Amino acid sequence: MINVIGLGYIGLPTALMLASHGAEVVGTDCNAALVDRLNAGRTTFKEKGLDELFEAALAGGIRFTTEYQRTDMYIVSVPTPYDKFSKKVDAGYVVAAVQELMKHCPRGATVVIESTVSPGTIDKYVRPAIEAGGFTPGVDIHLVHAPERIIPGNMVYELVHNNRTIGADSKEAGERVKACYASFCQGEIVVTDIRTAEMTKVVENTYRAVNIAFANELSRICRHDGMDVYEIIRICNMHPRVNILQPGPGVGGHCISVDPWFLVGDYPKLAKVIDESMKTNDSQPEFVLERIHEIMKAAGITDDRRVGLYGLTYKENVDDIRESPTLQLLELQQRHLARPLKTFDPYFTDRPIVENQVLSFDSFLEGLDMVVIMVGHEHIRQNWDRLRGKVIFDTRNICPLEGVHHL
Repeated sequence: MINVIGLGYIGLPTALMLASHGAEVVGTDCNAALVDRLNAGRTTFKEKGLDELFEAALAGGIRFTTEYQRTDMYIVSVPTPYDKFSKKVDAGYVVAAVQELMKHCPRGATVVIESTVSPGTIDKYVRPAIEAGGFTPGVDIHLVHAPERIIPGNMVYELVHNNRTIGADSKEAGERVKACYASFCQGEIVVTDIRTAEMTKVVENTYRAVNIAFANELSRICRHDGMDVYEIIRICNMHPRVNILQPGPGVGGHCISVDPWFLVGDYPKLAKVIDESMKTNDSQPEFVLERIHEIMKAAGITDDRRVGLYGLTYKENVDDIRESPTLQLLELQQRHLARPLKTFDPYFTDRPIVENQVLSFDSFLEGLDMVVIMVGHEHIRQNWDRLRGKVIFDTRNICPLEGVHHL
């Protein structure tokens, strides 16, 4: 049996995938309401293919509980935020989960950490937690790191098709876990040591963050001198060895906006490019807010109640708001004691999650002179005609209408 600890955006799909491919799985989470919802046959977030996978896992016998199980394999998939002051990884949730499972696991069990951590975190925090439980890592407990590598909006497909990295103290332990993931993963699964696995996951997201920062900084340079950043990027990317990304309103989610800070926190004197890149991305919502004010002034709009933000999630076609650029922008407004701009998101039409959010597109458009496109949901792509006659600030460069303002 496999006990998956943490049933969030990563743990739940992993548990469902294992159960739907023949493994006996029990999912554990400390959130009783979440567990109750799953036991009632309802998933906890929206994701393409997740409901179908859930049905397959139920048919495979998956169970959900708030209790840890006594078994020979655990997969820990709990949050790993960063300390906003030190920038170091906050391993508290991982340590708490390991401490608890040490009370239940038998000797010889395998503990797999799926949560993304900075290099050295398992040595510094997880091994001591195992030893404090009366076990010896590598002897009584087999410790493995198998960082996830999937993206919201395409989780189910990527769980099956993406390559995976397994870091382990011994080749034997690594191969056992590899065989477990190979029950559903069709990508290449590489077995290496734990510290290398920790570093590769953080480096992957750091690479993406640095490249996004370059595009965001380029948009500011071009804006300063009246150049079209999108045309410049299009032409530059015709070069066979150039692939510049698109600028946007900021970086959200729990990977690219968080993981690179781990390296800054651990190596503050060395991670200079990473540090500046993260600062650039974190300040992009402020740049967007300044552009909103510029466009309002140029259009003669003096009342911010006539300006609306479309999209609350951190990316298109998901209901994930973690580190959302829109929420960051609204927080900036609050610091200046300004009234939050009107907002709408098609993924949140049953309940408001922020102040001044409306629950229907009609209510959103009513009384607006200006719409700021923060997220490129498929919904907005099907409603361009509804925006005609309004001032449009498109931070995603997706709107085909004439006279649209950009970053």
